Amino acid sequence: MRRRTAEPRPDWQRIVEDQGVVYPLTRHPDGTLRPYWDESAYYEFSLPEVEELEAAVAELHAMCLAAAAHIVERDRFADLGIHDPRLAARIAESWHRRSELPSLYGRFDLRHDGAGGPAKLLEYNADTPTSLVEAASAQWFWMEDLFPGADQWNSLHERLVAAWKRQAPLLPPGPVHFAHSEGDELGEDLMTVAYLRETAEQAGLETRALSVEAIGWDGLSRRFVDDRLGFIRSCFKLYPWEWLADDPFGGHVLDTLDNGGGTGSTCWIEPAWKMLLSNKALLAVLWELYPGHPNLLAAYLDGPRDMAATTGWVAKPLLGREGAGVTVHGAGEPPAVRDDEPCCYQELAPLPVFDGNHVVLGAWVVDGEPAGLGIRESAGPVTDEYARFLPHVIN
Repeated sequence: MRRRTAEPRPDWQRIVEDQGVVYPLTRHPDGTLRPYWDESAYYEFSLPEVEELEAAVAELHAMCLAAAAHIVERDRFADLGIHDPRLAARIAESWHRRSELPSLYGRFDLRHDGAGGPAKLLEYNADTPTSLVEAASAQWFWMEDLFPGADQWNSLHERLVAAWKRQAPLLPPGPVHFAHSEGDELGEDLMTVAYLRETAEQAGLETRALSVEAIGWDGLSRRFVDDRLGFIRSCFKLYPWEWLADDPFGGHVLDTLDNGGGTGSTCWIEPAWKMLLSNKALLAVLWELYPGHPNLLAAYLDGPRDMAATTGWVAKPLLGREGAGVTVHGAGEPPAVRDDEPCCYQELAPLPVFDGNHVVLGAWVVDGEPAGLGIRESAGPVTDEYARFLPHVIN
C-alpha cells in the first residue's frame, strides 16, 4: 500500500459530476471549498495485499452475522440501546426470516497500513453506508482514463446488479421505491439512491423515486403510499432504522413491517435486522465472542477497562455517524465513562499517516460477499465529514 501523487485530469470536477459525484467539493468551517473527490493522489496496492484484505472482509462479515445471532438468541437488545420490546421483537423476527428478505450492501471501515500486519475493524456501516457512487463508478472511470492497464478492487456495479436479480423473487409485486431524505443538502444521499435505483433497473426491476418526507400513510387501507397514492410494498431507504422507528409514523412501520411475504405490509431495504450490525455495540460483542482475533480491536460497553493504562481508547456513540461524538483518549488518561450517551469503548489504534494524511479503508460487501474498496483521508485522527475520497489501483 503506497500513496502516489498524480496530476488531476483537466476539468476533473465536471467529469466526476457527470458520473454522479455532484458533491466534489466540501465547504470547511472557514468557508473555503476544498476537494472531496481528490485525484491529486491515489493509493497503489499489490494483488496479494488485496486478496488478504478480501479474505479478512469475508471472515469479518461471517463473524458479524454470528454476533447478530448471539444478540438475538441471548436477548441482548438492551446492550444496543434498544429498550422497546416491540421493536426488539420485530428485529428478532426479521433476523429469523432473513433468508426471505432482500438485503443489499454494507461497508466495513478498516485500519490498514500496508506494513504487513492484519487489517483492524473500526466499525461496520451496514444500514445506510454512503461513498458508494465514488467507489463503484467515479474511481473506476478515473482508472480507465489514467491507468488503463491497471486493475482495481471494484466489482461493485456488477455485484449490485446481480444482487437485485438474485433477490427479485423476494420482493412483493409492484415497483421498488427508492427514498432519500430532503434534509440531504449535499446531494450525496440523493445520488447514492439514484445510483442504486439504476442498478435495480439494470436488473430488470420496476422502480420509483420519492423522498422519505413524501411517504404518506393511508388510514383507511392502513398502508404506506407514495406521492401518487400508490401502495409502497417495497422500499429501499437511505434513512437509518433508528430514525425510521422513532418517527411519528414509527408505530405504523412496525405494524406493517414485512418480515417475509406479508400482505398489506412494506418490505424495507435494508431489513430491520441490519440494526444489529449498524450499532457500535456490535464491536464489543465481537470482541467478547472472538477475543484476540487478529482483525479485531478490544472493545467494551462498560468503560475502557485496562485500555486506559495500556493502549488508550476511543469512545464511540452507539449510533454515531461521520465521526460525530467520537472522543479519543491516550494511554494514562483516567478511565472515564461517558454519561452523555451510550458508547462503545474501543482500543485506540491510530490511523496510519501517509504524507500527513490519516487514512481509512472502506471495504464493501454486496449480497454477503466482498465487492470493492474506497479510501478516505482526513486531516485529523477521526474520519469526519471533511474527509476526502481518493481512488486506488492494483499493480
